[in-house]
Amino acid sequence: MSHEDITLPHLPLPAECRAGVDALALRWKKANGPVMALLTRFGGRLEDQMSILPAGFRERAEGVTAAALERAWMVARQGGRLPGTGDRGTLAAAIGAGIAGGAGGIMGALAELPFTITVLLHAIRREAEKLGYDPDDPWIMSEALRTFGSGSPIAADDGINTAFFSARAALTGPALNQLIASVAPKLAATLGQKLMAQAVPVMGAVSGAAINAAFLRYYREMAAIRFGLLRLAEEHGAGPVLKQFATATARPRITKD
Repeated sequence: MSHEDITLPHLPLPAECRAGVDALALRWKKANGPVMALLTRFGGRLEDQMSILPAGFRERAEGVTAAALERAWMVARQGGRLPGTGDRGTLAAAIGAGIAGGAGGIMGALAELPFTITVLLHAIRREAEKLGYDPDDPWIMSEALRTFGSGSPIAADDGINTAFFSARAALTGPALNQLIASVAPKLAATLGQKLMAQAVPVMGAVSGAAINAAFLRYYREMAAIRFGLLRLAEEHGAGPVLKQFATATARPRITKD
């Protein structure tokens, strides 16, 4: 079945598909672990800390993030693999980067970002591979980049970005630059909060290693959900699948008696 088939007219979802979507929705609700819960608790304070940083630093963080996304894309496109391709190897790489970055304060953490982003993209592509997709397919690689546009692991704002491509197309040149430009600011803001979390005294108990491990877990979950939904959408149509996902993840309405 081609990718274009996910835009066919909506049909009622089979019970098995509804159960699959609901399971992914439950994973989305549980994506934030203990470390992310702690970061969420202090999220407002971290936002205040970010606001007092020089504008040049914030712009630099966004520039580093955009450049790191492009570099990670190129490494992946060339078949780059991290040492230890299993999940444990990826976790070890994330923890190692967190330790190195945390030891150097904010500037050390900023210098660590390119490698951390490469590790995260590697983990995201592995989740696609687990669901039977070719991680080297330009379409899948572009969907991997879009995973970084999912709801922030620090502030559950807009959930998972479920806008799928309408066609399998190679993402190169201007289109790639446009995608990176759309993803980089949001990822930079998220990772900027990570930088502050590794620097402010109140977060002293949370090491860079723990933060990186938590981010890895979060984006790995977002990737599993994204590609899981994409697989179900190919089989049953994007409209009903995403509608079921939206219903399953909707916050309960508070009603007055």
